[in-house]
Amino acid sequence: MLVGILEMKDMNGNYLPVLKAYEEILTFNGIPFTRLKVGQPDFWDRIARLDLFIMRWAHFDSDRQMALALLPVIEKQLGVKCYPDWNTSWHYDDKIRQWLFSEALGFPMVQSYVFWDKEEALAWIEQAGFPLVFKLKTGASSSSVILVENREQARKLVRRMFGKGIRPGTFFDSGMVRLQHFNLYKELHHLAGNLRRMARGLDTSPWWQVEKNYVFFQDFLPGNDYDTRVTVIGDRAFAFRRMVRKNDFRASGSGMIDYDTGKVDRRCVEIAFRVSKKMSFQTMAYDFLITPEMEPEFSEISYTFLSRPVYRCPGFWGPDLAWHDGHFWPEYLHLVDALDLPDLKMPELDY
Repeated sequence: MLVGILEMKDMNGNYLPVLKAYEEILTFNGIPFTRLKVGQPDFWDRIARLDLFIMRWAHFDSDRQMALALLPVIEKQLGVKCYPDWNTSWHYDDKIRQWLFSEALGFPMVQSYVFWDKEEALAWIEQAGFPLVFKLKTGASSSSVILVENREQARKLVRRMFGKGIRPGTFFDSGMVRLQHFNLYKELHHLAGNLRRMARGLDTSPWWQVEKNYVFFQDFLPGNDYDTRVTVIGDRAFAFRRMVRKNDFRASGSGMIDYDTGKVDRRCVEIAFRVSKKMSFQTMAYDFLITPEMEPEFSEISYTFLSRPVYRCPGFWGPDLAWHDGHFWPEYLHLVDALDLPDLKMPELDY
């Protein structure tokens, strides 16, 4: 058995800690692995010898460009098992793709509206109800998410999206998390980090693609003081509630987590299991809100997520909603499933 891990680095040029976690688990269990680089002369020969290929790509433009080029060839053409596989990742960090398959298959995603034509979008705005939520199709931790209060604000966003567009991380609006919850320490820390990266010749703007020639809105669901994050890994569902920021409507990235499983709406768990099974997802995190009719709907999904909050969950539900106690690192469960090794041992991890 041999596992291949594609070398991926963060903005500071450091090997990703999540990949080190996979390596620690494999080492602990005596399973050989090898690090891979796309530019290696024998890259494809090495790929062909693998039992599992791991490419944990993030929502940076370069990562997406590489993943969408490599994964179909490795999984579909060479027949090498991948994590994430194509079913799990083709819609990652693309809210439009997530909405389209949810609408087509009848999954309860928050009602969304996507336009690729400026005049159609402007005409729709004239009869739309407000407030609405504007989102770029890419972005995490509530970045590039704005509450649109009226038609004029919506028109400006449409004109911007069908004009020069918006590059994630560079668009500033009074409704953006970064400005509405301005933190001088964080801003100075961010600036200092960019200066260090510039001095080392590293990229300071991993989002280089301009988002334009589409517009994406979602219904605003009032009265939600939290969202429910359900993370499905195989036949296990971990769940917790995330509180919204003060005087805001966004919970993603707030860091305020309630692990009391007694407060988790089991309907969210059932829906997450149903969608994951239908779509053959290896793993998926769902963000649920409650409609005015008291029905749960997810606003977006992601195969990547912070590992520690999942580990801190006191256990998980199975597909029959039976409860199982314990703390589990997601990376351990990924390997259990991908390698079909239910007796894999889980080491202590610290990252």
